[in-house]
Amino acid sequence: MDARWLILADDLTGAADCAIAFRRRGRSAAVTWGAAVPDPSIPVLSYDADSRARAAEAAAQRHAALLERLHDPERRLFKKIDSTLRGQPAAESAATLAHLRARSGRAFGVLAPAFPGTGRTTVDGRMRVGGRPLEEAEVWRRDHTYASAVLGAMLASAGIRSRSLTLPTVRGGRLADALAEVAAGPEAVAVCDAETDDDLRRIAEAGLAATPWAVFIGSAGLAHALAASGSTAALEPVRIAPDRRGSLLVVGSLAEVSRAGARRLLTDGAVVHLPVAPETLLAADGPSHLATPIAARLAAGQDVLVEILLAGEPDMRLGPRLAQALADALAPIAGQIGALAATGGETAAALLTRFDIHGIQLADEIEPGVSLGLTLGRLSIPIATKAGAFGDADSLTRIRDRLRRARTEGNLS
Repeated sequence: MDARWLILADDLTGAADCAIAFRRRGRSAAVTWGAAVPDPSIPVLSYDADSRARAAEAAAQRHAALLERLHDPERRLFKKIDSTLRGQPAAESAATLAHLRARSGRAFGVLAPAFPGTGRTTVDGRMRVGGRPLEEAEVWRRDHTYASAVLGAMLASAGIRSRSLTLPTVRGGRLADALAEVAAGPEAVAVCDAETDDDLRRIAEAGLAATPWAVFIGSAGLAHALAASGSTAALEPVRIAPDRRGSLLVVGSLAEVSRAGARRLLTDGAVVHLPVAPETLLAADGPSHLATPIAARLAAGQDVLVEILLAGEPDMRLGPRLAQALADALAPIAGQIGALAATGGETAAALLTRFDIHGIQLADEIEPGVSLGLTLGRLSIPIATKAGAFGDADSLTRIRDRLRRARTEGNLS
C-alpha cells in the first residue's frame, strides 16, 4: 500500500508544488492552512505553516505546535524547505527532528533541497542556481538568512550534526547503505547532492529503504521523486461548471522573472492591466478605485492582471503589508472572479485567506513549480499558484491560457 504523507511547508506555493507531485500520480492531495481541520481520509495532506517571514525561534515553535496537531504516526513526514534556503529551514528542521525524537525516541533526516526542473542543484553540499553558486543569484541578494549556501553550515546554525553524501556516493549503487550508516551514527541528517531528477530518484528510493522513520527534507524536486516511488493510477478528473467570467492574475512577487512574465503577458493585448503603486496600497483609504473596473472586466469575460508596481530597491519589510492591503482591496469582488492566479506564496496566502478560502483540492501541474487546483471554502474556482522566482518570462502566459481553458471547459485535469 502506498504511504500516506504529511507535508509541512513554510509557505503556500511550496505546500502546493510538493503535494501536486502525488496528485500527478493519481493520489488525492489537498493543501490547507490556518485553523482549517484537514480531512484525515485524504492520502496526501500539505499544510502551509506560514513561517517564511518569522524569526528562527518563532518558526521553530510554529512547526513544533503544528506537528503536535497534525502529525499522525501512520503518515510519513516531508518537511518542505525553500530550494534557495529562504526563511528558517535549519530551525524548522531542528524542530521537526525534535518532534520525532520525542515521539519515537529516534529521528533521522534525509536532506535534498535540489529542484533540477527549476535550475536548483546541490554539488559538494552547496546549493547552486543555474549552475552557479546560490550566493550569486538574485534571490539570495534580495533575501537570505545564512552566511552561505553550504547546507552543513546551515544545519549547524541550529545545532544539527550532519554528514554530506556527494554525487559519487549518490550514484554509486550503495546509497541505501550509506544512509543507514549515517542514521546509525551521531549525525542527525544526511545532506545529499543532486544535479538531476535521476539523482533525486536514487535518494528517494534509498531513503525509503534505509530507515522507515526517516523524515525527508527538501523542495518539490524531492517530493516528485518520492511520489514516483509509489504506484501510479489514472487521474480522477476534477470538473466544475463552465464559467464565462474572466480570470484575475495577481503579481505580487518581487522576483524579476515574475515581472518579466507580466510584461510578456501584456504584449498580446489579451489582458487588462491594472497596476497599483505601493503608496496607493498603503494609503489610509487604500486602492478603492480598483474594485469597480476589475469587477466590470471580469463580468465581461476579460482576464485582468493586477500588478504591484516596484521602483528601485524594494523594501522587503513592506511585503506582508502590501499583500494584505491588496487582498483587502480585492475582497469585495471575490465572488465575481472566474479563476485566480497568484505569484508569490505571501500574496497567494493573503488573497485566499481574505477570500474565506481554507484549502485547495489539487488537480494538475501546469509546469514545474506551478500547480493548478480548485479552491475550497466560500469560493470554488480554478486557482494556479507559482513561487515568484520559478518559471520563465512565458510562465504567466501559459498560466493564463490554462486557467482560461479550465474555466471555460470546466475541466482542471
